Amino acid sequence: MQVSVENTGNIERKMTVTLPAERIDQEVDKRLKSMRGRVRIDGFRPGKVPFTVVKQRYGASVHQEVVGDAVQESFSEAATQQELRVAGLPSIDMDGMQLGEPLEYTATFQVYPEFEVGDVSTLEVTRPTAEIGEEDIDKMVEVIRDQQKVWNDVERAVADKDQVTVDFVGSLDGELFDGGSAEDFVVELGAGRMLPDFEAALIGMSVGEEKEADVSFPDEYQAENLAGKTAQFKLTVKSVQESAQPELNEEFIKQFGVEDGSVETFRAEVKNNMQRELSNALKTRIKQQVMDGLSALHDIEMPDALVTDEVKHVRDEFAQNMKNQGMDGASAANLPDDLFKPQAERRVKLGLIVGEIIRQKEMQRDQARVDAMLETLAASYEEPSALIEYYKTNPQAMQTVEAAVMEEMIVDWVMDTAQVIDEPSDFDSIMNPKQDVAEEADGKIEEAAVA
Repeated sequence: MQVSVENTGNIERKMTVTLPAERIDQEVDKRLKSMRGRVRIDGFRPGKVPFTVVKQRYGASVHQEVVGDAVQESFSEAATQQELRVAGLPSIDMDGMQLGEPLEYTATFQVYPEFEVGDVSTLEVTRPTAEIGEEDIDKMVEVIRDQQKVWNDVERAVADKDQVTVDFVGSLDGELFDGGSAEDFVVELGAGRMLPDFEAALIGMSVGEEKEADVSFPDEYQAENLAGKTAQFKLTVKSVQESAQPELNEEFIKQFGVEDGSVETFRAEVKNNMQRELSNALKTRIKQQVMDGLSALHDIEMPDALVTDEVKHVRDEFAQNMKNQGMDGASAANLPDDLFKPQAERRVKLGLIVGEIIRQKEMQRDQARVDAMLETLAASYEEPSALIEYYKTNPQAMQTVEAAVMEEMIVDWVMDTAQVIDEPSDFDSIMNPKQDVAEEADGKIEEAAVA
């Protein structure tokens, strides 16, 4: 086998491979001979068909099959021989498809980029710190009680925070529009699920009352026919309810697995859960900064095949998220690749950087950290041992844990060298951060899917 490689770009390669005719012809003869006992041809008894007849009848198709296999096998051999890390499938241009002639083909493909890991000591990382105080626990207990609230009918006008059952009919310039009408529609005022003008119009109404109100749609509204316009809604209130939180008593507390039913034990359990969530959020905040810094530190040309594959993964994840929210996930298939490409490119770039750091720094899996992460993951489950056993008997699931541990090791390595600035914060700020760029991108994708 003769191999020559030409660099046609930073990561583009053109490789010409020539295989001797004997390699192809011998394999063709081998396969044809193995067929003699199976083929049936009129005029010959089974197993007695002459080899020349078999070759004449099936030689061309078998030759084509052998050539395909030989290209696949020899490309892999040649890439290994030339120490090429191929990214994606090659494009094959082939000559010499005739029996008795050498097989020559040209493979055009991209390789993984080669680069040196940048100087991470130049990175600046802000490390937020926070403690959980009694006021934070008070707020969380109120959130838990609010999640268990019940709704009771009231005989008064609608007020903020009420739950209202309403019939409505919407029109634009006197014409009804799709999705603008409903009966027995439940609205929780203040939850932000309806347009502000719609909720405001309900305030002060009573059961049985009818009203017409103008409702303005924002300029960026997903339905283009309504964006920036004002529609008219006829509203009819069917019922008004106010919420009532359950008492923080023994009966309520025992619902959450606190056997003694005491407020003190319940608050301690709440604090433990908050601490676990806070620790994870702090790690996530630091990891985000580290990964952003590593991305900015390296200028890498990414193989097209890797980005294309990752676009598919991002699209599939988005479709699944839509299904989980009760929406039509199939609509994601109609969205353009450009919506998913920025996120896919970021993932591919970080994957290349992380892989190169692991390779150049010769990082090895830390089994103790893997076990510790499994313990942490299992801590919030009723049967921790069952979850740990699931991971340990599921190689694919275990790989995700091992990959997460390796990322943690890279974050630690960067933090040991980077310029780290501690920044005091609080529980609410850490757990409810402002929307970041990635979330904004996801929001744009979701708007496009809904539209």
